[in-house]
Amino acid sequence: MHTFIQATLLGILTGGVYALMASGQTLVFGIMRVINLAQGALVVLSAYLSYTLFTWAGIDPFLGILIVTPVMFALGVVIQWVFLRPLGSGAGELSLLVMFAVALAVEGVLASVYKTTFRSINTGYRDAAWHLGDYRLPVTRMAAFGLSLVVLGGLWLLLHRTRFGASVRATVQNPTAARLLGVNPERVSALGFGLGTATAGAAGAVFGLVYPFNSGSHYDLIARLLAIVVLGGLGSLGGAVVAGVLMGVAEAVVAATWSPSWAGFTFFTALLLVLLLRPQGLFGTRLRGTL
Repeated sequence: MHTFIQATLLGILTGGVYALMASGQTLVFGIMRVINLAQGALVVLSAYLSYTLFTWAGIDPFLGILIVTPVMFALGVVIQWVFLRPLGSGAGELSLLVMFAVALAVEGVLASVYKTTFRSINTGYRDAAWHLGDYRLPVTRMAAFGLSLVVLGGLWLLLHRTRFGASVRATVQNPTAARLLGVNPERVSALGFGLGTATAGAAGAVFGLVYPFNSGSHYDLIARLLAIVVLGGLGSLGGAVVAGVLMGVAEAVVAATWSPSWAGFTFFTALLLVLLLRPQGLFGTRLRGTL
């Protein structure tokens, strides 16, 4: 029982970071109906940027987020305008190929600059932990979970308490009606994609603290994120959060009580079961997602 509870606690902390990564992906799908296969590569890119700031300038990864996140937001806007906007609406299959090409391009650049050696961000507090009774809570995972709560809370407020958020939700529900009401869907799409990429920037900074990574780490990562957004429901931000925590717990429990080599397989098992039993996911709908 001790092992199960310890694994559950660690899984919740890790699941918060998964939720942060997946939130950007589900946001992009909700706005543009684009499955962003480059989200994992963008997270890894952000991890490398955070690693570079730490090793070259001594900037703590959590402070580096203030630099990495705006940079990734700008990169996301550029990607949307250059690669996705010319495709127009209804180019779902082609957008998949385009975003996969973007992921491969990011991987190639990172492999060229940093090689394929695994890197990690080794701060002085990386191995520190707090103790709650007999249970160990790593400081980095606690801080990463707290960061995820702050960013996800800010994202929810942005979507539900601002005019931009109202424009986003109107575009998700009915792009044609939103245009008639004065909303510019192209502008919303560009800013929404930038926002989704910015969440990858925030998540990547802490990803490098928790896991070793190299230029090819995005393959495993995007598979996990796809499982999370499908389980939560494509386009459902709340669903991505719940699914991220559930999958984080499932992965940690399987690793602790059965075998670490089978932990990653939990994502694919969940994906298969969802596609067979409830294709729209836990909180999604068959017609459209909801933010």
